[in-house]
Amino acid sequence: MHNHDILIRVRYALDIKNKDMVEIFKLGGVNVTQEEVMEMLTKPKEDDYDEYEDDDVDFYEYEDDTIKCNNKMMESFLNGLIIFKRGKQEPKPGQPESPAPTGKESVNNVLLKKLKIALTLTSEDMIDILGDAGVNITKGELGAILRKEGHRNYKQCGDRYARNFLKGLTLKYRG
Repeated sequence: MHNHDILIRVRYALDIKNKDMVEIFKLGGVNVTQEEVMEMLTKPKEDDYDEYEDDDVDFYEYEDDTIKCNNKMMESFLNGLIIFKRGKQEPKPGQPESPAPTGKESVNNVLLKKLKIALTLTSEDMIDILGDAGVNITKGELGAILRKEGHRNYKQCGDRYARNFLKGLTLKYRG
């Protein structure tokens, strides 16, 4: 699943308004205009998907005027969504600030982790949401997806789980 698809589906599932999308990006550290958000929410042509692998640029325009949303930008959006939904968390004394997004971990794993935090979901809630979308997953499998990359039990989240989780969110919040 491409980042444009994820943005479109998250926005729809959580019924986020355009001005709120701009605010969420701003909270995540990325300044975009409402017009740029609208361009990001436009699906690029299939030919342009080949260029998605290059993450060296924050965003750039395609020939058809859509703006690319790379992994770093997507993670910034998800961080902004957490702040938007739950408020900014002040670091405890002696605790280092959270690291800047690296964009290296699987987008689907990051998506599930950040949405779990933003929406204050438990593992059981996530299993129920996936179940509503017709996907059965065990608590162990979900735990492996939510682990940090590099952990011996880490499992990369496939598009199937991410797509169905967003479908289940839509059913829960809009259904």
